[in-house]
Amino acid sequence: MKARVTVTLKKGVLDPQGKAIHGALSTLGFDGVEGVRQGKLIEIELADGDRESARRKVEAMCEKLLANTLIENYAIDLVN
Repeated sequence: MKARVTVTLKKGVLDPQGKAIHGALSTLGFDGVEGVRQGKLIEIELADGDRESARRKVEAMCEKLLANTLIENYAIDLVN
């Protein structure tokens, strides 16, 4: 089973990389972009075949290492 974890900054947290991407897009002529927020995607291969057990393990990984839950949100997508 594969887990895809998407980590993004919480609303209201300053996103300097998003601002830099927004400025670069404007410089390259991509008009009409009102804002950019960046994040990260983490793919994890799991030996566990039980969806609920896998979700619990990945949630623990997010809470302990993959996301700074003070300033970041995470979403988990399990794929067979």
